[in-house]
Amino acid sequence: MLINEAIDLISDEMRQVNDSFGDYLDSDIEFIGMVGDYIISGGGKRYRPLTLLLTAKLLGYEGTGHIPLAAMIEFIHTATLLHDDVVDNASLRRGNATVNSKWGEGASILVGDYLLAKSFAISVAGGEMEVLKVLSDTTTRMAEGEVLQLLKQSDPDTTEAEHLSVVTNKTAILFSTACRIGAIISNATREEEEAAASYGMDLGIAYQLADDSLDYISSNDDLGKETGNDLREGKVTLPLIKAFGDADRAERAKIREVVEAKELRDDDLREVFAIIEKYKGIEYAMDKASGYVARAKKSLEIFPPNVERSALMAVADYVTVRSS
Repeated sequence: MLINEAIDLISDEMRQVNDSFGDYLDSDIEFIGMVGDYIISGGGKRYRPLTLLLTAKLLGYEGTGHIPLAAMIEFIHTATLLHDDVVDNASLRRGNATVNSKWGEGASILVGDYLLAKSFAISVAGGEMEVLKVLSDTTTRMAEGEVLQLLKQSDPDTTEAEHLSVVTNKTAILFSTACRIGAIISNATREEEEAAASYGMDLGIAYQLADDSLDYISSNDDLGKETGNDLREGKVTLPLIKAFGDADRAERAKIREVVEAKELRDDDLREVFAIIEKYKGIEYAMDKASGYVARAKKSLEIFPPNVERSALMAVADYVTVRSS
């Protein structure tokens, strides 16, 4: 099965999720709705709600509660993007001007806070205390991941283990939670719930490690942001960690100089790109991502083979072949 076929499988449910955004963003403060609509309409495949909907479908869920919960997951993700863009001083997101560059940092932070608050309101309205507990634990871990990433910013001595800790808490945990919630509302067994959560965790790690590589090799049009943006923002990701570990003294000194610099020249970026290429940092990161994809698919083996399981496997396969 291909990714588009997987998306088609829950197209009606995803349409309902997208339609619900406007209702949840309805506020007496018109600016909130305007900014929220600008962000939500910015595109993307909505991987996180996609995995929640597919997991629920895999486990035979027949209610309607998965729709608001999928919207909730997307709101949490969007809130983190708004906060990230302020921390990173980013000007582009999916090819569009970021909220902080368009309306200012205050707007980006406060609308992000609104989306987080709305997410908890959606969860409470659903009446699932287990979902609320999972959500609380997840947002705590995501905040920890954000802080750890900030502490490791512009630090060329960042280890692979430290980077994986950031990836797990900042990115992968929300994938895992989306799948876990899909299992919880379906009254899955504990074994099924843990398998779904493990699938989501490994999928999320693979997604971010592939993203680490795409940042160096995709075109600006693919990413909707500048190539090498992570390096410009002082983010030390897996391709660079691999290259820094294998580089000779002069090359390591150059990497350190560039990573710690306040402003970067294009020539500096090209030199670091060349070092990463020399030591196959991108191939290393993609191999790691492929390993996590295999682990994710392995977790699905406890479920009977059917179209929904095939769809989740297709989602896992896609994260390492996408261009953005």
